[in-house]
Amino acid sequence: MRLLRTFLRVQTAVNSGQFLRGLHQKSGETDLLKHLRSRLKAAGPITVADYMREVLTNPTAGYYMHKDVFGTLGDFITSPEISQMFGELLGVWCVNEWMLGGSPRSMQVVELGPGRGTLAQDMLRVFQQFPMMQDVVSLHLVEVSPKMAAMQEERLTGVIKDDKRKNAASGEDVVCKRRKTKSGVPISWYSDIHDVPQGFSCYIAHEFLDALPVHKFQRTPQGWREVLVDVDDGEGPHHLRFVLSPSPTAASKGFIKAGEKRDHLEVCPQAGVLVQHLADRIVEQGGAALLADYGHDGSKTDTLRGFRNHQLHEVLQEPGSADLTADVDFSYLRHMCAYKDKVVTHGPITQREFLENMGIELRLQVLQRNADVSQRKDLLSGYDMLTNPDKMGDRFKFFSITRQRTPPKGSRTPSEPAGFYRLEFQ
Repeated sequence: MRLLRTFLRVQTAVNSGQFLRGLHQKSGETDLLKHLRSRLKAAGPITVADYMREVLTNPTAGYYMHKDVFGTLGDFITSPEISQMFGELLGVWCVNEWMLGGSPRSMQVVELGPGRGTLAQDMLRVFQQFPMMQDVVSLHLVEVSPKMAAMQEERLTGVIKDDKRKNAASGEDVVCKRRKTKSGVPISWYSDIHDVPQGFSCYIAHEFLDALPVHKFQRTPQGWREVLVDVDDGEGPHHLRFVLSPSPTAASKGFIKAGEKRDHLEVCPQAGVLVQHLADRIVEQGGAALLADYGHDGSKTDTLRGFRNHQLHEVLQEPGSADLTADVDFSYLRHMCAYKDKVVTHGPITQREFLENMGIELRLQVLQRNADVSQRKDLLSGYDMLTNPDKMGDRFKFFSITRQRTPPKGSRTPSEPAGFYRLEFQ
């Protein structure tokens, strides 16, 4: 989790002989910085969205493209890495949506940004426990990083074969590779959600939206101006700096709603386009989407930040060496889905509420029965991390997109998806 541990920046003391020399010393240079400096000097300032896109997914020097960034040895830890219970309950969520959808003959589980494949692995283990799910499920992973796709392949299939694409970010191949998991479930990789086949699908996006590029805007006496990134050859701490556009930009004219009250604003149009695409697929083909991320309901302003080695990291410092992330504005996603007929959004609700509604306490009790002392300690620690309001429990939110649906007359089945109401366990 990117917010698992945050620390105050430590300012290193320097001796008096170093003071004058170090006063204007800038942060380190990276290969991506050299590329950005050339681009900025040739074409001028770029949007924060363009900067994020370069930092995270530049084909040669992007943060996600060539290394494992997850876990205790990486830069952040995600919920699936903390406890198997998280992925198992999301697997149960998919089974429930499949049953509410009439138990079609096939169900695609589509995960966006699958990380190491841990979440998919835990969900697949759940499907194996339901005989009626045999030969029904196929797994579809949307992943732009060849490095991460290789890690997912090794975890889920046990082997790594050549990837057809030289670099996933090029988007040249529709289907990057097809395999079968260790349990025989068909699995495919794609660079883009638009390339995933049509069909009844459960879409899972866990800590995916927060890494999509955001535009940043600042209210000024002259009106809204967009925040841009430019070269800093002066005395600033980094080689890059934030500047304001001298006049309104196309983004500031198009992305800010009338009556906006905040003075600083972040908008992620790519997330808006994505949820509209998911809504269209759900209406036309059936299924549901579950989006889980840290975020807010239209109240926050400046949330863009970097993470490196589980600590906060300056956004403009050594680009390509740290993760960049911004809180998801769920009110914006709900607004974008409102344009779609026959679609309903649910939430956001806290991760604590969702997991408790899905029965995480019961699952914890079951797992503890066959656990040794060390395993029980780990289970309790994971449960606490996932649900404690002061840890991940209230920081992360769950949001869902479904078709409009009315329960059959006399049925006690709610119209909301599982997790957004309290499940009853016999």
